Amino acid sequence: MKNNSAADYAAYILLKTAGPLLRLFHPVAAFWIGRLIGEIVCALDVRHRSRAYANLKTAFGGRRTPKELRRLTVECYRRFGQNLIEVFMIPKIDERYAKKYVTIEGLQNLREAFDRGKGVFFVSVHEGSWELSNILASYLHIPFSMFVRELNMPRVNGLLNGYRRAKGCRIIRREDQTRELIRLIRANESCGMTVDQGGRKGIRVRFFNKDASMSAGAVRLALKYDAALVPVFSMRINGPYIKIMIGPAVRLTRTGDADADIRTNLQDLVWVFQKYLYQYPQEYLWHYRIWKYSLSRDIVILSDEKTGHLRQSQALARLVGAYLKEKGIDARVHEVPVRLKNSASRLLLAAGGMLSCRFVCQGCMACLRRALTHESYSRLEEARGDVIISCGSSLAAVNRITAIENQAKSIVIMKPGRMPYGLFDMAVVARHDNPPAGGNIVVTRGALNLIDRRYLSEQGQKLLEHIGGPSLSAPVIGLLLGGDAKRFRLAGTLVRTVAEQVGAAGSHLNGTLLVSTSRRTPAEAQASVKQILGRNARCRFLVIANEQNFDFSVGGILDRSDVVVISPESVSMVSEAASSGKYVVVFDAPGLSRRHRAMLADFERGGFIRRADPGRLTEVISDLWRAQPARNCLDNTGQVIEGLRNIL
Repeated sequence: MKNNSAADYAAYILLKTAGPLLRLFHPVAAFWIGRLIGEIVCALDVRHRSRAYANLKTAFGGRRTPKELRRLTVECYRRFGQNLIEVFMIPKIDERYAKKYVTIEGLQNLREAFDRGKGVFFVSVHEGSWELSNILASYLHIPFSMFVRELNMPRVNGLLNGYRRAKGCRIIRREDQTRELIRLIRANESCGMTVDQGGRKGIRVRFFNKDASMSAGAVRLALKYDAALVPVFSMRINGPYIKIMIGPAVRLTRTGDADADIRTNLQDLVWVFQKYLYQYPQEYLWHYRIWKYSLSRDIVILSDEKTGHLRQSQALARLVGAYLKEKGIDARVHEVPVRLKNSASRLLLAAGGMLSCRFVCQGCMACLRRALTHESYSRLEEARGDVIISCGSSLAAVNRITAIENQAKSIVIMKPGRMPYGLFDMAVVARHDNPPAGGNIVVTRGALNLIDRRYLSEQGQKLLEHIGGPSLSAPVIGLLLGGDAKRFRLAGTLVRTVAEQVGAAGSHLNGTLLVSTSRRTPAEAQASVKQILGRNARCRFLVIANEQNFDFSVGGILDRSDVVVISPESVSMVSEAASSGKYVVVFDAPGLSRRHRAMLADFERGGFIRRADPGRLTEVISDLWRAQPARNCLDNTGQVIEGLRNIL
């Protein structure tokens, strides 16, 4: 900002004209005006209010309800307005004012700190009545200097510093801070400094539930010159009435490792202020980006408890985690099951999601409270996330509302029902769903999945350990069966044909069979599999999922197989197989939608799968194994990462 900027002039004129007018009021009336100003600012400053609420939820989520956090956000703005009034009141503050309106607790701690004779750093965070705390030192007859960060408003700076000097404060400017700080320490004087808002160059320590960048200047100097670190916290009791709490000097830990000692002592100091803030959270400036430089992010997966949807969400969460890891940031993933109370709840959620507003609905969550079971709502109420992920149209509204609540990035997988794509930060939609063109839409082939080389290797090793015995004879033929879906039926006669053809291929090629059904597989189809392949000597692994299931079944079969035969109805299962890099044969069957058949045709053109009539599976498997054509592996990673780069 330029020295002659309009903002500098406006602020200077405001201080010069409004200040004398406010000082005509009785302090109680003046601070009532400050409270009112805070409420007005809270109503108008929607962006910072939203951030303040989200920060409070990060700190106190699980301890306080959204309604309580919303009230607390307003109270923070009221305190801010009153603290602002105190700036205007500086010329009026004298020893008589201090005796009437200020209570100081812990003066003995102050005396003990100065008795050491090595200087004192009064340390605080950005909370409470900052100007009053600074100028009270002169009335306590304490040699005190104030370390200030100059605003880009020279006229306002000059006026404020004039107020401060008139009250006995000495100002330490950034350009001569080192020399002055050393001088006052050696003279057993004191200086006020803050430890929060460390910025890009600060040191990261735990602050509530996440690491935050904190300023280590006071700790570094105290360790070097053995000065006392005295924490100070102020709490507004009512209007002009203030209570200032002076804690005992922090006992400094010294191990000889300078960097470790700075971090340890800074963390101890931050814990002190965190305890104060648990009791008096309304005093803190919550509206700045407290955890901007944190090296951890929380990813919340909303689950409708459909396995295919959950695996897609987990795959996307893994890609988000990989992207963040490249930036040195760790991702913590939390899964929250979402259960509706009844069928009418879906309509309520749809309306709530469409009408929800980024800044107005934060702290409400009434739609979720009425639509979800108590357990689901409680989990969502406590959820704190930087990224919200969901898959399926039924969760789109929940995603939108939860993202607003946490001021988080919202990512949906699949079409979000009737909700516009623009309500979300990013949408991952398969090509066969014909998504519109849009900057926030990432188009993929098929479904996202967890399949990669590492995952397959781990699952394959588990499968081998389970079956034991001699090595598997090549070719290894895998069979994965899904279940009924909309008009598609996995009939017993169809499965019987498939099982006979796969069994014949194993015998013809002298190979090994690995077979698994899913929980969706109909009883008649399960019976056909057991009857035909259960007694086949070449079948080394047969899982009927509704009787006994293993978490490594699908991944293990994909890893150890040379050729995989799968049913056609599941986009997720076909996509997983196509991502394995193996020969994939999808048997054809009636009942598939036009879009589903378009996806299978697209996969076949891309060389990811081969479609075949159920009665020709033996022939197709044999041809693939003998000819060994080139294999293509489905991979949507690139386009998803590019989409994440635009929003994270």
